[in-house]
Amino acid sequence: MKKSFAFIALSGVILMTSCVSKKKYVALEQQLQDTQSTLQRTAVEKEELEGKFAKIEARVADYNSKINSLKDSNNEKMVMVDGIAAISNNTKAKMGETLSKVDPQKLQGAKTLKDSMNLAVSHNLKSSLSDNLKEDEDISINIDNTVVMISISDKMLFNSGSFRVSNKADDILKKLADVINSEPSLEVMVEGHTDPRTISTAVVQDNWDLSVKRATSIIRKLQNSYNVDPAKLIASGRSSYKPLVENDTQENMAINRRTRIVLLPNMDKFFAMLSSN
Repeated sequence: MKKSFAFIALSGVILMTSCVSKKKYVALEQQLQDTQSTLQRTAVEKEELEGKFAKIEARVADYNSKINSLKDSNNEKMVMVDGIAAISNNTKAKMGETLSKVDPQKLQGAKTLKDSMNLAVSHNLKSSLSDNLKEDEDISINIDNTVVMISISDKMLFNSGSFRVSNKADDILKKLADVINSEPSLEVMVEGHTDPRTISTAVVQDNWDLSVKRATSIIRKLQNSYNVDPAKLIASGRSSYKPLVENDTQENMAINRRTRIVLLPNMDKFFAMLSSN
């Protein structure tokens, strides 16, 4: 009897020991699986981070390359213009050469670098025009507030009382178109001006009508015959209300009958082109 009791007791101890070991095994196995899952997630995250880091390194290398290329060529070092755009030292030097030829009185009114650039562009435009268009009693070229203005006598462009462009205007309009097409940053306003004499026909209602029709006729000619971009063109009519001189003689009225071509450097476009070069 004693032997049987001892055997039962020993069997219980062995069973208890076996159960505890199995629980620990299961727990350790679960820990192993959890650790393996964590390692797998970490490996994936590590791979993603390495990919992102490689892209960042490539971008930094690209920026450094650009910076070094600017450092290697000091003449092309970029400088800001009124916080709007960047130009190179070469461009500034060329602008300085141009400004040395500008009327000093006009330069005094240039308060910022952008003002100076505007003056330089306008001066170059006038020089280009002067090479092609010779000033005389019928053509005048002026700069006013950094805008180039060309006044062309009525008789150079139209027949009396008409808004149809005459053939004798072809030469001057071709030269004008060449200048306009050479400068992408330009906008061009064409103004028609008349004398105060009353006009009323089947196709022209009054001087307002005539001045606008003359402006649009010039614009169509520039667009259709000389390939000027129409997006650069503006048509306006001033009738007889902006005379150059008193309309008290036939000669003075002839002076006031004119078409004014206003070349407007669009500085935003100009700076955008500089910064993209």
